[in-house]
Amino acid sequence: MILYKNGSVLIGNRLIKTDIVANHGRIIEIAPDVVADEQTEVVDCTNRYILPALVDLCSYGAANYNFNNADSDGMKKILEYYIAHGVGTVFPTLKADTDEKLCTQLALIATLAKDYPEIKGIHLDGPFVAPDCCDSPSCLLQKPSMDKFITYQKAAEGKIKLITVAPELSNALEFISEVSDSKVTVSVGHSNADGETVTKAFKVGAKGVTDWGNVMSLLSKSDLGVAGSALLHNCYCMTVFDEKHVNKSVLPLLQKIKGDKLAAITADTEDAYQGLANVVTYCSLPLTEAIKIWTVNPARFVGLSDLIGTIEVNKHADFILFG
Repeated sequence: MILYKNGSVLIGNRLIKTDIVANHGRIIEIAPDVVADEQTEVVDCTNRYILPALVDLCSYGAANYNFNNADSDGMKKILEYYIAHGVGTVFPTLKADTDEKLCTQLALIATLAKDYPEIKGIHLDGPFVAPDCCDSPSCLLQKPSMDKFITYQKAAEGKIKLITVAPELSNALEFISEVSDSKVTVSVGHSNADGETVTKAFKVGAKGVTDWGNVMSLLSKSDLGVAGSALLHNCYCMTVFDEKHVNKSVLPLLQKIKGDKLAAITADTEDAYQGLANVVTYCSLPLTEAIKIWTVNPARFVGLSDLIGTIEVNKHADFILFG
């Protein structure tokens, strides 16, 4: 067992001085003045904050590697980078590629997950996306197919937990409905769909949008597009909190509208600590509120809130120490 002693722990919306006891990666006790026995390792957290580890649902790569092309050693470097920057849950994200390459990379990630519990799912961000809304060659893109998805899922050993789909594609709405029934979270993205089509996608099972404001149809006076539909509906929005993807003056409005349905991601442009700092700065939020956009909200989006996102008894002992 490990006893984290005398830290200021984020419980709900407050920082509370208390102790945490973890065993085999799970939190088994949260209480003040816990007394350690001889078998317990003690970590002194005096004058330090204990916060939930960050959750990154769209992670193409880092440290000059990406999940589409890296071998096992390269993937380990990506994961070590994320872990060093406060991420406790990583969804390795794959763009469109040949079937052979996708299956190879999915199998590598599934194998790596046995040694890296931070991999709690895989995000398939292609090939079921629109050719005019992604940087993948059109020859690698496909219309949504449940048979093809099953092939990918088999290679991934069932670890695909999130998939991005363009709902305007042929058979897309039927696919969204069927894959949602298989307990995989569907997100709309890389899409030029009109508002009516996006609304249909949400009705049949899609729960959010990927990379809000980018590579998607935008809000205009004549149509909601994907971006506007995401603001109108009670869905999640994943977005990168940098000045490249969405102007920082727009992000406070997005946060005000979406609230607890806003989830920050790194994609491939920044580290998560910087992303968290940007949420605080751009949205004028205290750290105790800003961190929810990196923890609670994404955990709920993909159905993992019973395991991660907050510091509670019986949840994973995934947290970061500040100070």
